[in-house]
Amino acid sequence: MKKFVMAAVGGTLAGVIATTQIAGPLLAQETEKSSNVYEQLDLFGDIFERIRAQYVEEVDTEELVEAAINGMLTSLDPHSSYLSPKDALKMRDQTRGEFGGLGIEVTQEEGFVKVVSPIDGTPASEAGIEAGDFITHVDGESLLGLTLDDAVELMRGPVGSEIAITVVREGETEPFDVSLVRDTIQLTAVRARTEGNAVVLRVTTFNEQTYPKLKEGLDEQVKAAGGIENVSGFVVDLRNNPGGLLNQAIAVSDAFLEEGEIVSTRGRDAANGDRTNATPGDLAEGKPIVVLINGGSASASEIVAGALQDHRRAIVVGTKSFGKGSVQTIMPLRGEGAMRLTTARYYTPSGRSIQALGVSPDIIVAQPPTKPADPEDEDTAARPLRTEADLRGSLNNDSLTDDQVDQIMEDRAKAEKAASLREEDYQLAYAIDILKGLSALGPKK
Repeated sequence: MKKFVMAAVGGTLAGVIATTQIAGPLLAQETEKSSNVYEQLDLFGDIFERIRAQYVEEVDTEELVEAAINGMLTSLDPHSSYLSPKDALKMRDQTRGEFGGLGIEVTQEEGFVKVVSPIDGTPASEAGIEAGDFITHVDGESLLGLTLDDAVELMRGPVGSEIAITVVREGETEPFDVSLVRDTIQLTAVRARTEGNAVVLRVTTFNEQTYPKLKEGLDEQVKAAGGIENVSGFVVDLRNNPGGLLNQAIAVSDAFLEEGEIVSTRGRDAANGDRTNATPGDLAEGKPIVVLINGGSASASEIVAGALQDHRRAIVVGTKSFGKGSVQTIMPLRGEGAMRLTTARYYTPSGRSIQALGVSPDIIVAQPPTKPADPEDEDTAARPLRTEADLRGSLNNDSLTDDQVDQIMEDRAKAEKAASLREEDYQLAYAIDILKGLSALGPKK
């Protein structure tokens, strides 16, 4: 027994000696790092005091500290930033679905403000602002060198006031000015309608209203159609949707998935990653789904598109999405302010990171530029075609009953209405055509 105890003690002592020999240099390195950090903080304090005492004009110390904090955060990535108490309040209003402004989601690229997407029914959308546009000036004042929050602040103002922004657009040789009138932006998270036999769910943002409104709109359209058996499928339109709340993206994905992973997030420590799985229940009851995306579809939109695509639950149509695959956490700070900090990357069920790559559509369909028909142009002017029925003395079709003829004419009218949609929204018409084709194949056995 004594030998065992001694051996144990001897082993412990040897372990302590070995640990000390290894840990000694490591502890010294950590001590040196801490010392360097404290030296840098002392340097910051010294600079702060000199600015406050010797700058040519008296400075607001609170603004100075906020600028330093924001500079520290914005140096990390385009999505991390400091939110003053006023900005934090505006952000909370935005997630609830109502705020003031022009109606554009923006980011910063090479010092300029880049439009991620215009929001449906807002001054920016109605003025023709497009995803990918660069805003270089506001009322003649350059945005170069400003932080994103400062640039956004310049675009804000009283409801009803006019603003002129200078836009640089790919394909345009010169910058051009666009005049807009600021308005209160009331986000309608989801708009539902029926085109032919397809239910179209236009999802404009992911805020607290999104999933409840999507379910409500879907149920209303299915009921109006006389039941799910009369619906050919669903189009989930995520074009120009800049994203929003992660939990709403998960809820919308879960609405159409019976099981399996929806999204996973991984931070600095892989052990602290999070994985979210679908729960049983499919609002579409197995009917085919087409998801529409474009370059203005970002963040939460990409989570939904990626999840439904990876599970083969939907066909993704359109153009490559924006490529924002990071998660921001809003952390409250003292004094009612907050910090928006990038804390994780998200991954689709197949393990794809969308960061900087975006979601690639299964079928690439670009929206052609609108070009009004010129009645004098033989290539664009609509010319009625003569048919057999137009010929003098043509035979009647006596093989069909009146009811059958009426049904044919009704089906033809529906087809013509669907065709006319191509002139208005080619991508949406394409999506509905896909649903029509899938519906014609019948359910999977």
